[in-house]
Amino acid sequence: MAKTNPKVKSRLRRKAHIRKSVTGTSERPRLTVFRSNKHIYAQLIDDENGVTLAAASTLDNGVEGLGSNRDAAGVVGKLVAERALAAEINTVVFDRNGYLYHGRVAALADAAREAGLKF
Repeated sequence: MAKTNPKVKSRLRRKAHIRKSVTGTSERPRLTVFRSNKHIYAQLIDDENGVTLAAASTLDNGVEGLGSNRDAAGVVGKLVAERALAAEINTVVFDRNGYLYHGRVAALADAAREAGLKF
């Protein structure tokens, strides 16, 4: 899908509006979500230093093969939370990246919360 697709354009407009106020720090990084048709990705980003602190996706070992459904998103959310807690990160800022807080995005966020992340 090109960036001229109306759905993609709308998401990018929403994303720009959200990113005006949502930034990650080293104490409280930004948990950002990207979902494609086949996979879902989550990253913890420190915007001050421009560094990714932890990441997880459906391409990781043990997660691959689940596809791109709510169950897979839940596993990715749990995995990114475990990696964050291992890096001594307890609180994050959630960046839904312009997607609606529904379905796979909500499943990832709920699983991350249940695994111990606070946001």
